[in-house]
Amino acid sequence: MILTVNQAPTYCYTGGKPFDAAKPTAIFIHGVLNDHSVWILQTRYLAHHGWNVLALDLPGHCRSAGEPPQTVEEAADFVLALMDAAGLEKAVLIGHSFGSLIALEAASRAPARVRQLVLVGTAFPMRVSPALLELSVSAPMKALEMVNVFSRSTLAPPPSAMGPGTWVYGASMALGRRVLASNVKTNVFYTGFKACDSYQNGLQAVTNVTCPVLFVLGKVDQMTPPKAAQDLIHGAKNAQVVYLNGGHHQMNETPEEMLAALTGFLTVEPVATGH
Repeated sequence: MILTVNQAPTYCYTGGKPFDAAKPTAIFIHGVLNDHSVWILQTRYLAHHGWNVLALDLPGHCRSAGEPPQTVEEAADFVLALMDAAGLEKAVLIGHSFGSLIALEAASRAPARVRQLVLVGTAFPMRVSPALLELSVSAPMKALEMVNVFSRSTLAPPPSAMGPGTWVYGASMALGRRVLASNVKTNVFYTGFKACDSYQNGLQAVTNVTCPVLFVLGKVDQMTPPKAAQDLIHGAKNAQVVYLNGGHHQMNETPEEMLAALTGFLTVEPVATGH
């Protein structure tokens, strides 16, 4: 599905189902050097169980045009503009890593428009080492290897991740290369990491959020360790926390547990009929 957002085409994966304004909607926001495909397992399920899903490619990433967001705040404004473009008054926001900060900031800026908020692999502050920031420019393939080693609890694919024969590490490396190559004008590796590292509004943002918040954290996550999310958890008015037995990429390291966390948290509001 293509939506025009800020005068640029934006790609949103719908899980194989047409968008239906009468259904509740969940918007999925990916992290650095990812795209909509990282949510494939969870979005397919929800799309076939009564939900609209809009798993977006951020601007300047893969199938979406426009300028890549330079800050979390800029990306949050984009998500709210996407909701306007889709005709959505309210939605659930689900974000991973960089995407979790974007979802948090969007929910802070427009609390009445976010019914529920899911923050996966989140942290605040989400610092990126100066060495990794530098490598994302000077030696992006080396930086990509480092990120993918640190992002996973094991380099071997767990059973049922995406089917027999799937190599989780190798697939993620290939995705990172593809996302980086999709934008020849802007290094989306560096801009994403820099946006994470520079974001300072997390604690204020979480206090502005009025909806229930689910934190989904990997017990052995080396990129965003669970302890780095504790200030956000304590600042949330209505927080639930699920710890999964995996690393930073919960969507494909622990896919069934990730889906169970989502389905156990998400609720469906009655849809107004107009009668």
